Amino acid sequence: MDLRSFNIGQKKKIALVAHDNKKADLLEWARFNRDPLAEHYLCSTGTTGRLLQEELNLPVVRLQSGPLGGDQQIGARIAEGEIDFLVFFWDPLEPHPHDPDVKALLRIAVVWNVPVACNRASAEFMFSSPLMSGEYMRLFPDYAACGNRKIPNERY
Repeated sequence: MDLRSFNIGQKKKIALVAHDNKKADLLEWARFNRDPLAEHYLCSTGTTGRLLQEELNLPVVRLQSGPLGGDQQIGARIAEGEIDFLVFFWDPLEPHPHDPDVKALLRIAVVWNVPVACNRASAEFMFSSPLMSGEYMRLFPDYAACGNRKIPNERY
């Protein structure tokens, strides 16, 4: 499969998501990184976005709550090239009614080769990378041929 490239500018479009048991951890990380976060565009799922706005006094585009479709909204934005970086502090020890949405979000981030930080350590390593302050050419497979694939059953 051929590769396509997408230029990510200096000002990244960052999605911030956290499950309930991880919201305090994400807020603490965001407080520590407030000034660097202020240099980027931020979006988030509902409650997490409200908490980030209150805590950081920064603009955050707020989508629906995760269980109400917010995870899927972020996934759609990734597929449309509207998200450059995903910070998703998810809780692997608690069952969630929207687990399929969580899995779909992580899957779509991998499909489109979007960096994902799933915990504080990975967020700190990635966010402190020199790539966060400069441009980056993200490569991903050219999926244009997927819409032209043959379906075995001719009824379709």
